[in-house]
Amino acid sequence: MRSAVCLVAGFLLAVGMAGAQPIQSTTDTPLTLQQLEEMALANNPTIGQAQAGVDAARGRAREAGAWPNPTIGYTGEEIAPGEIIQRGAHGVFVDQTIPLGRKLRWNRAVFEREIAEAESVQEMQRLRITSSVRTFFYDVLTMERRVEVLDRLAQLAAEAVTITRQLFNVGAADQPDVLEANIEARRAQLERTAAKNELNAMRLQLSALVGDQRVASRPLVGSLEQAMPELERDATVQAVLDRSPEIRAARAAVERASAVVTRAGREKYPDLFLRGGVQYNRERLEVNTAVVGWQGLAEVGVSVPLFNRNQGLVGAARADETRAEGERRRLELDLQSRAAVVFEQYLTALRASEVYGGEIVPQAEQAYRLYLARYREMAAAYPQVLIAQRTLFQMTAEYFENLKQAWRAALRLQGFLVGDGLEAPGRVGDELSVGIELRTGAER
Repeated sequence: MRSAVCLVAGFLLAVGMAGAQPIQSTTDTPLTLQQLEEMALANNPTIGQAQAGVDAARGRAREAGAWPNPTIGYTGEEIAPGEIIQRGAHGVFVDQTIPLGRKLRWNRAVFEREIAEAESVQEMQRLRITSSVRTFFYDVLTMERRVEVLDRLAQLAAEAVTITRQLFNVGAADQPDVLEANIEARRAQLERTAAKNELNAMRLQLSALVGDQRVASRPLVGSLEQAMPELERDATVQAVLDRSPEIRAARAAVERASAVVTRAGREKYPDLFLRGGVQYNRERLEVNTAVVGWQGLAEVGVSVPLFNRNQGLVGAARADETRAEGERRRLELDLQSRAAVVFEQYLTALRASEVYGGEIVPQAEQAYRLYLARYREMAAAYPQVLIAQRTLFQMTAEYFENLKQAWRAALRLQGFLVGDGLEAPGRVGDELSVGIELRTGAER
């Protein structure tokens, strides 16, 4: 690929474009790809969203493993007037539930898997942003080069108009030739205008992705002459499957579902209930004798899983585990399929850009210049010049389009097909796990 791009650079030099100035203002410091990536990671709001997802998962894990809060209250008995009862007994008590069967441990285990899933989503979002920044960066560089080429081609078309008018003035060209030359010159100008508008749109998209509007007007430092990534099919597809954060998030979801199954099965173990306190008993043992005074109280009990052993939720948890495992496998197959399609796009566009850049565009430019020189010498008809000009315009446009598509496909594969950088990160833990209740301390 490097040799093909170098040949195109030679072609641009031949037509006087290698020294063309960028269309952006040079008053600002140029931006490198690394700077753009750092700015995007600092400013893109989806990074904060992904981090919030991780923080929320950690909070749920901390809450799920916490002990139930005790209950402190007042107790009163035999509250009635009388010579012996003396308005009854009054006191305070503390009530505590103790979960058995390691329920709290497995509560925490479920949500620790959720943390791993949220961290994978966070990594995927960072990869989305950097991959999108790289894509727009090379899109802008490619479109800048295309604008430079179209500027020069528009100049060539204007020269053809001048030559045709000169020949018409001396009777060597017809009025239709002048009209055709004018039409082609206007078409070249329109194509150049369309390319500039597309370039401006790309720059605005890049600035939105980076989160800084000033990026749209600042020049970029980079070169298409850098080696295009040379990717190998099997290794690339395998890397997508092995290193994709989507796959890691799916595996964490499977582990989470497995932990939920274990936790739901622990519900059959009873919980221990303890209650203790003190009270002051004003009851008299006999008339005109002292009151009973301070007394202790204690209660111990367990919940008996006699009618409900959580069988339904255990079955539901196992079904969710099966679904999560199926989703992981589906995602692997989907990524494998998408990677194969994108690799074919990459390979086709790469080879096409090599042929266009190394052979077709230089030959089309040479043919056009030869026809134009012969037409100036009245040795060729203008339709031949017109055909050669249109061919040069079309081949140049196809070269840059294939170059852009090759870069896009390569960067998508290197970014593991994770999606767009402004796409919201996936949410983790929207639904509470089967058999696990997350309540505030006041509700326990």
